Amino acid sequence: MRDSRTGLWAAGSALTAAMALVGALASGASAGQQHDGNGEKAVPISQVVGADDLRKMNEQRPLVAAASILAKAQEQGDYEGYTGIGLQEEHVTLWWKGDLPEPVRQAAERARGTAPVRIVAAEHSLAELEDASEVLQARLEKDPSLGHSVKIPTDGSGLVLARDTTSTARTASAAQARRTVDRIAGVPVKAVSEEPLRERSRVNDGAPWSGGAQINFDGGACTAGFGVRDASATYLLTAEHCGRSGNRFTNPQGAYIGTSTKSSDPHDVMLIPTNSDNFMYTGGPDSDAGVRVDGWDHVFPGEYLCQSGITSARATGGPVCNIKVLFFYNDSEDLVEAEQMNGQTVARSGDSGGPVYTASASGGAIAKGTLTRSAGSRLGFQDFYTATRDFGIWINK
Repeated sequence: MRDSRTGLWAAGSALTAAMALVGALASGASAGQQHDGNGEKAVPISQVVGADDLRKMNEQRPLVAAASILAKAQEQGDYEGYTGIGLQEEHVTLWWKGDLPEPVRQAAERARGTAPVRIVAAEHSLAELEDASEVLQARLEKDPSLGHSVKIPTDGSGLVLARDTTSTARTASAAQARRTVDRIAGVPVKAVSEEPLRERSRVNDGAPWSGGAQINFDGGACTAGFGVRDASATYLLTAEHCGRSGNRFTNPQGAYIGTSTKSSDPHDVMLIPTNSDNFMYTGGPDSDAGVRVDGWDHVFPGEYLCQSGITSARATGGPVCNIKVLFFYNDSEDLVEAEQMNGQTVARSGDSGGPVYTASASGGAIAKGTLTRSAGSRLGFQDFYTATRDFGIWINK
């Protein structure tokens, strides 16, 4: 289950079984530095991301900084009244049930020095809604006709039940489902109709290996997420469903990258020990264009991001951007869901494990997570913070 921290929503395990895995087919160096070993040149992210998408990311930077102050205070205290943190158009909202603890009040005052912060009373805390969500998820596993996932709105108003009406209407009407789930959950439940997300999975990279590059394994191909390290070694971070621990990875030409060792099946993240760096490909499949990854940060609902999976790069010639974070799941996979706001296809088979990121103040990128699932314009990805908790890693430099 996700920590009570930054989530706008949380969703149930039945959804992750239906989202398409995009699977098989801190600080760092500044942008503009030479990519050691291969001769690629890192360019400013302004040459990679469209002007309007980059503007949205840059405008949100003070909001993200303020939200991070609030998130840190909540993580340190693990307070029961916490409900959620979200980015609005021009301010950050903190939803809270009951009295605000003094350390959180002080954090809000500090955050207001960076961006406007509003504190809004919530009807239910995140912990209360997570408990109700678990009860409802258990019922969905026994009776999938009721729906495929449970989500928690960041305002603490209740639960949202997602139903794929094309398949569930035959066995349970919306009215019947609503009456049933209201009784089970014990809190207000709103039903919505949407397609479940499904799993998804450049082409001649070399050591040091970089994010956004195609990585091959027995039976398929995925995308490298980010070059990372812990206290003793360097790795590529990617999706665990791209090959599981113990798989041998190469580039498309057969050059050996490494054999995966550390992995988390529930969180769909995996480390491949290898010589890596903090360069990230962002151009087409035959391009060496890319940017430097300057560090990582938390993910916040309302935030705009990009993704640079290899298959989408073939289809679009570059990254897919204008992806807005919607909510966090609270099931075993602990993913984040987002949506491409122009209705474009957000990810394709072969994009799995690829980098999800935003722009940094220095002209590079900030790592936010790695791809796992998609359905049309909706994306499911694992946030970098979860990988950090699982493996004790940070962006390599």
